Amino acid sequence: MEKPSAKGRKSAAIYFREPTADDGGEIFELVKKSKVLDVNSSYSYLMWGKYFNKTSIVAVADRKIVGFISGFLQPTAPDTLFVWQVVVDRSQRGKGLATTLLLKLIKRLEHTNIRFLEATVTPSNAPSNNLFKGLAKKLETRYTKYECFSEEQFPDPSHEAEIAYRIGPLK
Repeated sequence: MEKPSAKGRKSAAIYFREPTADDGGEIFELVKKSKVLDVNSSYSYLMWGKYFNKTSIVAVADRKIVGFISGFLQPTAPDTLFVWQVVVDRSQRGKGLATTLLLKLIKRLEHTNIRFLEATVTPSNAPSNNLFKGLAKKLETRYTKYECFSEEQFPDPSHEAEIAYRIGPLK
């Protein structure tokens, strides 16, 4: 377990660690409660905890998961960490937890050959767009954006395009 981080006197200490398969159900519920993210199957969150735990992270406060990032190394670009989902419990939003999760995950992977971080965001998702722009600034590196998936590629006609952020090189 990594050292706790506490913001403010009233909030509990937050611990950061790798997810486990046992966290899958709780992560599934956290994503479902967000009402913002696409909810994957409960099975997929079990998989993140078992097979992608080294490239993912959870934040825990009062024995409750309050934040989660799912990530994986891109098979065709093993120096790139792709961040699939970032979710923070409502009680912790606006406190910088998403940025802290990303920074802790990057720090944990420092010993690897990861040089870039990528994630996709819809144009209307201002908080996530700001998160990745702010991360690049905090890391004192640059970012580029490109269309990863067009609106036409989604079977749901209401789904927006997914714009990829590529951040790096990471130090």
